[in-house]
Amino acid sequence: MSFTLLSSPLQGFTDFRFRNAFHHYFGGIDTFYAPYIRLDGKMVVKNSYQRDLLPEHNNTLEVIPQVITNDADEFLFVAKYVQELGYKELNWNLGCPYPMVTKRGMGSGLICDPAKIDNILDRAHSETDILVSMKMRMGYENSNEILDAFPILDKYPLKNIAIHARIGKQLYKGGVDLDAFERCVTSTKHKLYYNGDITSVEAFKNMQERFPSIDHFMIGRGLIADPFLPSMIKKDTTEYPKDRWKIFSEFHDTIYEQYDAALSGPTPIKMKMQGFWSYFSESFSNPQKTFKKIKKANNPKAYKLAVSEILKSAQ
Repeated sequence: MSFTLLSSPLQGFTDFRFRNAFHHYFGGIDTFYAPYIRLDGKMVVKNSYQRDLLPEHNNTLEVIPQVITNDADEFLFVAKYVQELGYKELNWNLGCPYPMVTKRGMGSGLICDPAKIDNILDRAHSETDILVSMKMRMGYENSNEILDAFPILDKYPLKNIAIHARIGKQLYKGGVDLDAFERCVTSTKHKLYYNGDITSVEAFKNMQERFPSIDHFMIGRGLIADPFLPSMIKKDTTEYPKDRWKIFSEFHDTIYEQYDAALSGPTPIKMKMQGFWSYFSESFSNPQKTFKKIKKANNPKAYKLAVSEILKSAQ
């Protein structure tokens, strides 16, 4: 059965620099979602969001912009903005689990408010012609919240609903709830995409077997932890390429140089790369030791030396 692999957006990680380098060195992802645009009541799109969606920064990939909001005017503003850039679809984030978002009634904190969802979708469909898709968790407090939202969602011609099979207050702790996801499959007329804990070829195959009607799968953290994963899923192999660490090294150096050029000073690039290595280290035989080595590197010279030692010992 043919299937489509999508990159789930991760704030602070999957911007255009990462997406382009990933696509070039690894492949395997059919469509990338850009990290969400957040307006915070100011009808201005921040420079970093603008850069991320510029067509010239995304001309080799299929990219779908995303918005996080609980306000219809903000939604319409972003819809108009991305349409002017040539995008035809806007993904609405009702999945973000972080308290600073959910406490303000956004992300997964909005799933429990079907009336507000209805209002925003109504205006999005009556005042724009943009194609709307959703990225959701199954709720914030419990997995029934999404079931209560489905009758509202079913009123609109949504392209799809991508569901991360956790609730918001879990963050990323604990396992995915596959029984609750299965309830979703039988509770809506919409096309569902599966997201959550696809961290190996075997895990992917298990999801395929469990949900034979699903043919779109989203990979988030697993794609950063093991960038070869999507292409290995596509090739149906658990064998890494022979030059695995050479490819990874070139990819690493590409994003390092680009972020170093874009960020000012040694601290931002150190923090940026530490963020990536909190995931990259999962690919190495001793993740804790690997990540510790990166965290101890206090300047660019020490960092490059640490990376070189890590890659040498992996080969």
